[in-house]
Amino acid sequence: MAELENPNMMPSLITFLSSLLEEVAESNDLNCGFKAQKISVFHGLTRPTISIQSYLDRIYKYANCSPSCFIVAYVYLDRFAQRQPSLPINSFNVHRLLITSVMVAAKFMDDMYYNNAYYAKVGGISTTEMNFLEVDFLFGLGFHLNVTPNTFHTYYTYLQRKMMMLQPPPIIAESSLSFGKGRSLKVVHLCFNEEESSHQKQQLAV
Repeated sequence: MAELENPNMMPSLITFLSSLLEEVAESNDLNCGFKAQKISVFHGLTRPTISIQSYLDRIYKYANCSPSCFIVAYVYLDRFAQRQPSLPINSFNVHRLLITSVMVAAKFMDDMYYNNAYYAKVGGISTTEMNFLEVDFLFGLGFHLNVTPNTFHTYYTYLQRKMMMLQPPPIIAESSLSFGKGRSLKVVHLCFNEEESSHQKQQLAV
């Protein structure tokens, strides 16, 4: 989409995606004692010291992939979470899931992309680990990599709408303009049923 080529758009999108993933990770951290969660190759022994925001900024700076890859990576993370409910996104696996989803999206979307060794360096992991993460991620997605224009538009529109809701409204004297009481992002991550033409939203299982 042309909007993604706007140099001011991507930093805002990266910031919003970071906050969205951070909220999901924190929520799932709290729920870990109530729901069974498997340990996977994405799971680190400790929480990474780098924040999700800084990590995604680093990926955006060095991956040199097309802006659309970050929307597609978001779609992949949503699909992964839906297909792997026992592997929810949390603070122990979100960084590895991020670097893997962006790399897979770049390979699928872009004509030219960096190899696994480069992405491993960007992500701060070994090439061997990057290879394992890629394979597990692909199987976790059931190799469902295709993103239709309609699905892309649905996810991108959702992100745009949520970003606009977070922006302070303009001050208008005597205005009745209101975003309503439901502005809080209590539902921190939505998924879309891609098989339905209406793309009816469902809350992502955390």
